[in-house]
Amino acid sequence: MDDNFKKQRDELLQAFSAFTQIGFTIAACVIIGVVIGKFLDDFFGTSPWLLLLFSLLGMAASFKTMFDVAKRK
Repeated sequence: MDDNFKKQRDELLQAFSAFTQIGFTIAACVIIGVVIGKFLDDFFGTSPWLLLLFSLLGMAASFKTMFDVAKRK
């Protein structure tokens, strides 16, 4: 194999890895925020306020993580 081809393949795999990591991280942060918010709403009887708050916090965490991953590249 040509060295240039190997380098391009490695760069493509690294980009795909970062893209996949960002997708899973966004989904995980939002899902965790929703689950925590729903649990706390049921526990304290404050429906839907804590669900909304923790959903927004999960989205904020996912954006921060996305920017951190993008900054590394």
